[in-house]
Amino acid sequence: MEEELGLTFHESTQDMVPHLDVVTINAPLHPETRNLFDENLLATMKRGAYIVNTARGLIVDRDAIVRALQSGQLAGYAGDVWYPQPAPADHPWRTMPHHGMTPHISGSSLSAQARYAAGTREILESYFAGTPIRDEYLIVDGGKLAGTGAHSYSTQS
Repeated sequence: MEEELGLTFHESTQDMVPHLDVVTINAPLHPETRNLFDENLLATMKRGAYIVNTARGLIVDRDAIVRALQSGQLAGYAGDVWYPQPAPADHPWRTMPHHGMTPHISGSSLSAQARYAAGTREILESYFAGTPIRDEYLIVDGGKLAGTGAHSYSTQS
């Protein structure tokens, strides 16, 4: 399949990033992904690579990103996720070199708001009718992660 698609499979993030000029982070925040992009992983990346993080701010080590930009290890960092969010006025990403940060507002389009409203209505109708709520709407059920939440979150911190 790799040959057919012209792709190369890598077993892990650590195996993959040394080969890339641009890394986009699109992953949920789990104990395994928290600070994944730390000083050690950033050092294995191509010098002058770029990172675009639209996943979660805690997937990268905040200060390691700043140091990598200052040293030139990274040529740029962009994203719409901060930690903490909202970012305080003295957050180092506000003044680090070669960055492009925007507010995390992807869910604010008119079509997204219409989907949220329809989903909320369906959840409430199911609740009041005593019928099950669709799995894709569930985050927690009976005090435990359920549905989409069971695939997107971890009970460990």
